[in-house]
Amino acid sequence: MTDTEISASGVSSAAGFIGRLHTRDGRSGKRSTLSGRAIEIASSGAMPPISPIVLAGFVRMIEFSLIATIGVLIYGLYLYPTYGLDWPYLAMIALVAVLSMLAFQIADIYQIEAFRGHEKQYMRLAAAWSVTLLVVIGGSFFAKTGEHFSRVWLAGFYVIGLAALIGFRRLLFLLVRHWTQEGRLTRRTVVVGGGDAGAHVIEALRSQKNSGVDIIGMFDDRGERTGPDCAGQPKLGSVDDLVEFSRRTRVDLVIFSLPISAESRILQMLKKLWVLPVDIRLAAHAHKLRLRPRSYSYIGNVPLLDVADRPIADWDVVMKWLFDKLIGGLMLLALSPAMLLVAIAIKLDSKGPALFKQKRYGFNNDLIEVFKFRSMYVDNTDANASRLVTKDDPRVTRIGRIIRKTSLDELPQLFNVVFKGNLSLVGPRPHAVNAKAEARLYDEAVDGYFARHRVKPGITGWAQINGWRGETDTHEKIQCRVEHDLYYIENWSVLFDLYIVATTPLALFKTENAY
Repeated sequence: MTDTEISASGVSSAAGFIGRLHTRDGRSGKRSTLSGRAIEIASSGAMPPISPIVLAGFVRMIEFSLIATIGVLIYGLYLYPTYGLDWPYLAMIALVAVLSMLAFQIADIYQIEAFRGHEKQYMRLAAAWSVTLLVVIGGSFFAKTGEHFSRVWLAGFYVIGLAALIGFRRLLFLLVRHWTQEGRLTRRTVVVGGGDAGAHVIEALRSQKNSGVDIIGMFDDRGERTGPDCAGQPKLGSVDDLVEFSRRTRVDLVIFSLPISAESRILQMLKKLWVLPVDIRLAAHAHKLRLRPRSYSYIGNVPLLDVADRPIADWDVVMKWLFDKLIGGLMLLALSPAMLLVAIAIKLDSKGPALFKQKRYGFNNDLIEVFKFRSMYVDNTDANASRLVTKDDPRVTRIGRIIRKTSLDELPQLFNVVFKGNLSLVGPRPHAVNAKAEARLYDEAVDGYFARHRVKPGITGWAQINGWRGETDTHEKIQCRVEHDLYYIENWSVLFDLYIVATTPLALFKTENAY
């Protein structure tokens, strides 16, 4: 888990775009270009997306809490002063809240289309709420417990509950409309493949009402043969350009318009695109081959074949965020005394600050700054990471050797996890920008290296607890790290993260490659 240190000063960004922007290709050290139209779209800005699945889940939780709170408040104001705490009422409130969630689900008002405020939503909401109260009242009648419940309380629960639910849905409508205008509830989509097939896909997607898809451009490798536009969508470049474009702006979905028979072309393009944290689909509505309906996913009525999914999406993002904040916060509190002692030891051992910031690659290949304890002499720090730290390296201080061996130099990265949010507790380790193996940059040494950046990097990871920490001076060492990182990405779960965090202290005893 120890990596070559570089100074806090970052590489300044290039300025002066003249028609075309030259940037580093995501797969190698080669240069790629973005067209002026692609630069314009990428520079327009895109707000972070909101998952409709997560939004629907929060709406359920809010409405459940709203119903329960109204029932308790009416009971507390009207009945509690006379009858005190009466448990059957609390049981009735809980039953109404649970049955309401089931009724709303059956009424199909937890779809994003319903949140957009169509009148049918309110009618379905009122009908489902009415049926729920009728079922509960009817059940209490047949159970011969109806006389126990106040008719005034039931009437108030029904009327006030319905008004509160409609009021909340109206507020939700305003929020959803605002988020839709910002583009946070739409999937920013690009189509790969122009010509007649591409135009067919684009027009089919446009014809779908409330599809939640926003087509922002088309990419094609066939040069000028496809023309500058496709069904009114601008051609923004080749598939190589799409990799860079996706790292400069938000892209949620990539749809191939190519026929299944173009197998070799599709595979060639997928090899370039799989390093991106996006959903990749193959349009199937124009294909002669017909599979079972459940074999497809759909945008409206347009069938798609799933090729790749964005790792850690929807509720998984929420669970990992909670894991990082809760566990990371507890670890920061527990380890703060040790961190203070390390900082004092560094200051006493050599001149210079105890902490420094280091440029590394983060999620989707973005540059981030991570905190570390300084383990080198200030005047010997390798600012460009041109030379890996080796055994008995004279640049490392006495305290630096200890904290690098024990990975205590990584503890300040808990600030990144808890406060900045650009690191996770568990994930692929972020490497120094110019780190090399056998005189080659990591992305040049390992094909598909940047696929490990499809998720947020972490303080520890699957590679580290399996012994792949410390010096990465050979192609084999970085290759093994990448293989373990990709395994982690494809098999992520909260329990997997817990296991890695729990076994990390044991892995620190393996110090043969940590200098």
